[in-house]
Amino acid sequence: MRGFGLPEHFPAIPAKRLRTFAGIALVAAPLLLAPLAGQAQVMLDQPTTSTTARETMEIGTSTSEIAITSDFTGADLTIFGALSNTDQLLLAIGQYDIVVVLEGPRENATVRRKERVFGIWVNTRSMTFEHVPEAYSLSSTRAVDNITTPLELSDRGIGVEHIPLTPLGFVGNVGDVPEFRNAFRRLQKTGGLYESDPAGVRFVSSSLFKATLRIPADVPNGVHTVRAYLFKSGKFLSEKSLPLRVIKTGIEQTITDAAHQQPIAYGVFSVLLALVTGWSASFMFRKN
Repeated sequence: MRGFGLPEHFPAIPAKRLRTFAGIALVAAPLLLAPLAGQAQVMLDQPTTSTTARETMEIGTSTSEIAITSDFTGADLTIFGALSNTDQLLLAIGQYDIVVVLEGPRENATVRRKERVFGIWVNTRSMTFEHVPEAYSLSSTRAVDNITTPLELSDRGIGVEHIPLTPLGFVGNVGDVPEFRNAFRRLQKTGGLYESDPAGVRFVSSSLFKATLRIPADVPNGVHTVRAYLFKSGKFLSEKSLPLRVIKTGIEQTITDAAHQQPIAYGVFSVLLALVTGWSASFMFRKN
């Protein structure tokens, strides 16, 4: 019986030559594999792109204009919104928060302090804050102080307590500034111009939400701004804004335009109207 070996038609290769071929192969292998290894290293060093899209938000209002008449007693503004690319698990456990704000035109506001002097109440001190909203209404999914940090709220001016109140040309005791700021906020809240509803925003589906903002009866005339803020686990994500016009109609608008555009004629007409009204009243009710 024949053992295993090379076929008879294959010539035998000397052992010395086999050792030479093996040495050449050991030297050539690293040179041949070096480009492939370099290409693999380049592929590993390339940054990976995330397939997760960032959350986005869109909003819309029930109306873009509020008309004020003589019998206007206030109104409710409805804001609708939609979220995209949200994490459904985080949404289900309430990790997404929305704050919606209706901010009025910005003007300088002066706060005066009255004191009793010789039995008469007179204005003794005052402070003017620059560029503060004349009206401010807020709705949110929960209390804004529970949504994110106070520093984040102050940086973005979210919430009645975080509206920036900067004194204009103030020279005096710095300790009086917090007192006047608190007085300004208290007066605005009492007058119904600054309001907050910590439960005014609610989700109507997994991606749609609805918010309601209150417009007071004495809302200032001008262009207001609707702002919506989106937070995720306490971190700010995005902001959207829309304009809202508040205008007077009818005789109220005519009188307002006349007072601002032709103040001299408006003043003369008011004096003449007062004289005619007073003379007519005295003529009608005089005794014979």
